[in-house]
Amino acid sequence: MTGENFAATGQLLGTVLAVQANFYRVQLDQDDGEMREIREMGEQDAHLPYPPLLLCTRRTRLKKIGQQVMVGDRVVVEEPDWAGGRGAIADVLPRQSELDRPAIANVNQILLVFAVADPPLEPYQLSRFLIKAESTGLDVLLCLNKSDLISQQEQQQVSDRLLGWGYQPIFISVKDGINTDQAARYLSNKITVIAGPSGVGKSSLINTLIDSLHLRVGEVSGKLARGRHTTRHIELFELPSGGMLADTPGFNQPDMDCIPEELIHYFPEARKRLAVASCRFSDCLHRDEPECAVRGDWERYEHYLEFLSDAIARQTQLHQQADPESTMKLKSKGKGQSQYEPKLESKKYRRISRKTQLQDLQELYRDEE
Repeated sequence: MTGENFAATGQLLGTVLAVQANFYRVQLDQDDGEMREIREMGEQDAHLPYPPLLLCTRRTRLKKIGQQVMVGDRVVVEEPDWAGGRGAIADVLPRQSELDRPAIANVNQILLVFAVADPPLEPYQLSRFLIKAESTGLDVLLCLNKSDLISQQEQQQVSDRLLGWGYQPIFISVKDGINTDQAARYLSNKITVIAGPSGVGKSSLINTLIDSLHLRVGEVSGKLARGRHTTRHIELFELPSGGMLADTPGFNQPDMDCIPEELIHYFPEARKRLAVASCRFSDCLHRDEPECAVRGDWERYEHYLEFLSDAIARQTQLHQQADPESTMKLKSKGKGQSQYEPKLESKKYRRISRKTQLQDLQELYRDEE
């Protein structure tokens, strides 16, 4: 996590922990040399934490060139005001990775947290989250919380099923402290994004991993068997064992915004088939094409077909939005359903202006004369 040595570069380097409005909370790199000496020169900065946290603005130059500053960015800070805890971001270092939803940079892995009960584990929902995580190109770690609510036999059944999908889950119980230390070891010295549906225990897990935090925890809705959303914005939290953990606003159904031709590569079980065989057609979508190496009796094939339909619909919508002469539009039908319908003819129902009416009358009078 530390950047180049301050004494060698003459620059203050840090990591953006949170973004709110036009302000950026930056944690400066730890350094036992020049930075500590500078901060210890006066007693007025004794109240600041070490490593120090500065509330920074963005230089106008960065704004003019369109340089966005994201949570997780490595930045150069200038003109630190130690007494006031302020500074200015002068530059953003090249990013190793970048996510758009959630907007965060330099992430190493994604930690998906689901519950095996209360709310019950939904294979389709889990599959959708896994596909979204795989599409980022980052490592995916799967934790199943509330394992104290099911038997060892049920755990084994779930584990065998997910192994068939290509994943080795970690069964944890935040309530009883089961395997939370094992999960923590996977997070050491990495930037990890934690994601999953509401109510599965994400905030509780973060509170367990980082004792000093007290994130608000929501209960599960009894009527819908779903969790209530408690996280409001993206923020990085430092882990005691090193590394950082990003809590992200919860969402129940991640968007299927991948390219249809790439979707199949986000299924580990399908990648395994394609590693030993190839389809007859290079643009095969693995539906009803002849001599397809993927189509078969694997469990998530039906999930693939549904996700493929969503991806194709989204791609069609994007193409139609780019084409102003398109005669179709996507209309929501409620309950998450949508379909394409013909557009009304342009200006067909627009009221004729008085100027146009007067011009038409003048043309009529001329014709009669």
